[in-house]
Amino acid sequence: MIAKTSRAGLRFFAHAPGAPTCALGLESLAHHLLKLELAGAARDAGAHAELEVRGPDGSWRADVLAGDPAGTWRTALEAQLSPLTDADITARTERMRADGVTSIWFSDRARPPWLGTVPSLRLARRDGSAGLVVAEGLVKFQDARWRSAPQVPIADFLRWAFTGKVAPHAPRTHLEYPLRQLSQVWTAPQYIAAENTHLAEEDRRRRLQQEQARAREQAREKKRDGIRARNAVSRAKTLAEATAAEQLARLHRKRAPRPRPGVERALSRLADEHDVTATVGWSMGDPRYADGVPLVDENGVPAAIFAPEPRHVRGNAYLLLAGLLLVFRTPTDIRRFENAMKRAKHWPADGFRTDSTDADPPNTPHRDGACTCAAPQLVARIARIDYPAEPSEQMGPAAALYVARCRGCGRRYTGPWRRTIGNRATEAPPRRNF
Repeated sequence: MIAKTSRAGLRFFAHAPGAPTCALGLESLAHHLLKLELAGAARDAGAHAELEVRGPDGSWRADVLAGDPAGTWRTALEAQLSPLTDADITARTERMRADGVTSIWFSDRARPPWLGTVPSLRLARRDGSAGLVVAEGLVKFQDARWRSAPQVPIADFLRWAFTGKVAPHAPRTHLEYPLRQLSQVWTAPQYIAAENTHLAEEDRRRRLQQEQARAREQAREKKRDGIRARNAVSRAKTLAEATAAEQLARLHRKRAPRPRPGVERALSRLADEHDVTATVGWSMGDPRYADGVPLVDENGVPAAIFAPEPRHVRGNAYLLLAGLLLVFRTPTDIRRFENAMKRAKHWPADGFRTDSTDADPPNTPHRDGACTCAAPQLVARIARIDYPAEPSEQMGPAAALYVARCRGCGRRYTGPWRRTIGNRATEAPPRRNF
């Protein structure tokens, strides 16, 4: 700096020409004033403070370097007002730390983007006071959460920091709103211990809850095992009774009405997916099948039931269905059956075993193309009721107004057809609402 006199006779100092390395020549007045205030606060806190101190190798320069007169510790007080990335401020902090110098970063801006990345504080001026106070970054742990500590003058904070009464800490519990979730805060050791105690208690409580939950689950599983054991006995008895009824029906050669369409696909499904060779049982029509079709193996033992009706599931029918595979035409039919059983509160401990033939529902004409089945199973929907139909040489009267579809493939039948004798289809009952 050189002394000058203006044309008006005023004396002032100016930078010497060609002196770009002057530290004061490149900083703002606000930055310079904040450094002076930090240096004054450090001296008020009992420390020795110097401005613009460089590191041994020149890789860093502290705005204010505070230390004790004996030189046992050194702390850089950095006034940072301009924008700075997290990576840059962390690198500068690490360079100082490598030379045994800790650092505290300060800003009096409203929202420093790097606040909390390194040991740092936001400063502000208290109303009615010219001095700086700590506005953000100093917290206390109270009522199981971090809360903002009362504002303190910067000199008091530095006295605490220099003597170890406050230290930087990475909180493991969220800071209470409206505090920002900073990665590092300043707090007293007793608050750090309080957070550790709280987290240990939370961990102990969580482990206790998990142990209690495991114990409850084990008790429920033990209860379910008992239910399964009792169910196994009752289901085996019911299956033996159903097998005896099948043998009796075969002995008398009395078969119930023709099985409903789609049962052939169910038999194929059993063979392909479950490796069970089955046929339609002679005991069809027995109430224990809940209006479904019994599918029995070569020994006459029921292996599955096709399309049971949920409103008929009661007593022995429930016990038998709960232990056998239930085959339906479509997944939609499965959902309808299960929803009806849940509403009726008839639900086994392990649920029902179900499968579907993946065929379209009989009343859903969604398949594209024409029926090509060798033996079409026709049904005509007239006034929301399914009526049986059959191929014929001449088109019947109903064919002029309605469409017949094959229940085997779900496709439209394009050849001549006619309604069979009868008002409604015995093998094609009206659509049921499960």
